[in-house]
Amino acid sequence: MKTDILFYRLFQEIPSIFFEIIGNPPEEANNYLFSSVEIKQTSFRIDGLFLPIEIIDRPIYFVEVQFQQDDEIYSRLIAEISLYLRQNKPKNDWSAVVLYPNRSVDTGDIKHYREFFASQRIKRIYLNELGDTATLPVSIATVKLVVEDAEIAIHQAQELIKKTKQETNSKLQQQLLQLIETILVYKFPNMSREEIEAMFSLSELKQTRFYQEAFQEGKEEGERTGKLKAVLPMLTAGLTVEQIAQALELSAEEVSQIVQQQASNSTSSKE
Repeated sequence: MKTDILFYRLFQEIPSIFFEIIGNPPEEANNYLFSSVEIKQTSFRIDGLFLPIEIIDRPIYFVEVQFQQDDEIYSRLIAEISLYLRQNKPKNDWSAVVLYPNRSVDTGDIKHYREFFASQRIKRIYLNELGDTATLPVSIATVKLVVEDAEIAIHQAQELIKKTKQETNSKLQQQLLQLIETILVYKFPNMSREEIEAMFSLSELKQTRFYQEAFQEGKEEGERTGKLKAVLPMLTAGLTVEQIAQALELSAEEVSQIVQQQASNSTSSKE
């Protein structure tokens, strides 16, 4: 599994972790929808995009996950952001976050873009510098697990699983346990999922069919409801029906129906 895909899944399923990492309250995630956006007529694709659900004074967050050295990362990132702003003309301000495993991977030249960094419009976060795992919130410690050495990761995963079961509510607990399992599969590719579950006792919360079905149904319904609520704010922000459909993984017909329904409701209210 590629690291950027792992983080895409992480931010999609538990978006509150991103806001904790950048020092904001985790509840801020309730005001955003996370997606990946391809910029038309170019080969550019933005790893992650947190769009405010309501058009108020909240910034758009561009997220880049970079686990390999890339001397041109900042020229590419600025170009991607500039093209996105030109094509979509959003009303919101913006900020960007680049996630690195450590400083040695950050080889990009900021000479032409230093004002962005001085103003903190673009922030660089090094996962190995987030702090002592034992004192970090469970969610951030789980993210840091990605960059730990294999031997350390085994011990820390065991501790994280214990803390997760003790400190989190049932829904977040299940999400974090699944995330820990995914990270372990990523870090130990020669072990089967069954072996990892047995080693870390991850299977005990997944044994009942009722819990599995209830969690999956609730997750799917919640995701769909969130997507439908995000259509109109994204349209107001300047995105086209096609762009919204792609970002939310909906059909263009579904997006058009929501727009038409809203237009109909507005007409009825005026009458």
